[in-house]
Amino acid sequence: MRAFIFPGQGSQAVGMGSALAAASPVAREIFQEVDEALGQHLFRIMTEGPEADLTLTENAQPAIMANALATLRVLEKEGGVVLRDKADALAGHSLGEYSALCAAGAFDLATTARLLKTRGRAMQAAVPVGEGAMAALLGADIEKAEALAAAAAEGEVCAVANDNDPSQVVISGHVGAIERAIGLVKDHGIKRGVLLPVSAPFHCPLMQPAADAMAAALADTQSPGAFIPVYANVTAAPVSDAATIRDLLVQQVTGRVRWRESIAAMWEAGITDFVELGGKVLGPMVKRIAPDATVTSVISMDDIEALLGRV
Repeated sequence: MRAFIFPGQGSQAVGMGSALAAASPVAREIFQEVDEALGQHLFRIMTEGPEADLTLTENAQPAIMANALATLRVLEKEGGVVLRDKADALAGHSLGEYSALCAAGAFDLATTARLLKTRGRAMQAAVPVGEGAMAALLGADIEKAEALAAAAAEGEVCAVANDNDPSQVVISGHVGAIERAIGLVKDHGIKRGVLLPVSAPFHCPLMQPAADAMAAALADTQSPGAFIPVYANVTAAPVSDAATIRDLLVQQVTGRVRWRESIAAMWEAGITDFVELGGKVLGPMVKRIAPDATVTSVISMDDIEALLGRV
């Protein structure tokens, strides 16, 4: 059994999508459609930068989605891959969940791009710059991370944001609490705490204004549901019903990304083959969660052609 998985923020890089667009008219059509949906030259920012513009949350989120969906569409239209025949489940990390839902037919491409633009702006605006922070805890399992977050909070927000794999957890919250947590890592048996270069504290209660904005945006969005089950970040369980999808996407803004649990649940369900589209970030996490899994990262035309030889 196979799952296609989609990367989240941090997988963007200037030049992304350039080679794929040069090689495939299908990819060019995807990037053009996203540009038209957003009313901006996002693909120019993706290919030419500047990096500071690409890393803006409101640009990075739709850009990463566009790159992943362009890769998928080339597989489908030029490679003859029928997703519902080749995938038993889909999943995406944070914003990647929107990519997965688009692939599964829950939202069309233009709608997905606009939702991510709204999400990026709302998440950036939810907390004034300098008031929030995130840190990666290396050598931390979820129990150690939760204990550290509780000890460091001292009345402020300090919460587990991403449970990525058995050795990496990300915490999020007020900057003071995150700094205290980094200072306490050794006391909790954690190897290291690294402050992340992010502009807002994602996936914690401080994001409630962004969750409210997404609730309003999603309420106005029609969806037929997903034709392939998508493992939701906040439940680590498959979902296909449109109303449930919308509700879980709202919860996702402030909730924990249960990536480790999602991959473990897919493995338990019999999924052994994972294909990451548009990035090389999630594959190593999957191998740390399910060491016997087969993992393939697909970015270039060469990657696509190699994958076509075995799916």
